[in-house]
Amino acid sequence: MLDSLSGKVALVTGANGGLGTSVTRALLEAGATVVGLSRKIDQSEFAGPAFLAMSADISTGDSARNAVNQVVARYGRIDILAHLVGGFAGGTRIDETEDTTFQQMLDANLNAAFFMLRAVIPHMRKASKGSVIAIGSRAAEDPGPGVGAYSASKAALVSLITTVARENKEAGLTANVILPGTMDTAANRKAMPNADFSTWVKTASVASLIVWLASEAGNDVTGAAIPIYGKAL
Repeated sequence: MLDSLSGKVALVTGANGGLGTSVTRALLEAGATVVGLSRKIDQSEFAGPAFLAMSADISTGDSARNAVNQVVARYGRIDILAHLVGGFAGGTRIDETEDTTFQQMLDANLNAAFFMLRAVIPHMRKASKGSVIAIGSRAAEDPGPGVGAYSASKAALVSLITTVARENKEAGLTANVILPGTMDTAANRKAMPNADFSTWVKTASVASLIVWLASEAGNDVTGAAIPIYGKAL
């Protein structure tokens, strides 16, 4: 899909994370101009004039809006929002889960997405086009014991993105959420050193799907929650 996103401006949250690095590179290779947003990110992390590093915290509505406004001021628009930011906490039953853990999962997996969507969508509606892709989790639809707060926050994200798709379909926007199983990242390998990595989802596979959804070929797909489980069925 070389140059399939030529001329488009993509905003990627969590751009230099385990998944974000693959997504940022894939979007750049597809011809997009990419603004990589993270709390800590350096311009040197991705080569080329089509990349712009933006250090920002999107944990509040104001901070998310400020970041989006900076992108629009520089490039005039945002064609693609790839929202990859999220977090994980687990290991306890619901009745043992602390308030702080539950709130942490809501903040990381739901609230940050809401803040970004609220900031980006008006600009996309004004342009009558735009593609929103968020990263959920298999746990949103297939929850297991010990990850109740995480699963609930990701399930709420699916609902949020589905609502965005239905509210903005006539305005020319698409919105989809990808539900990966365990992804093959350095952090996950460190956390689960005895797992069978060959069954995990490759970050490049998720990145390729994001590029396709953001391209003209993906225009007919909206409101979808797309599973990508690797070989762990």
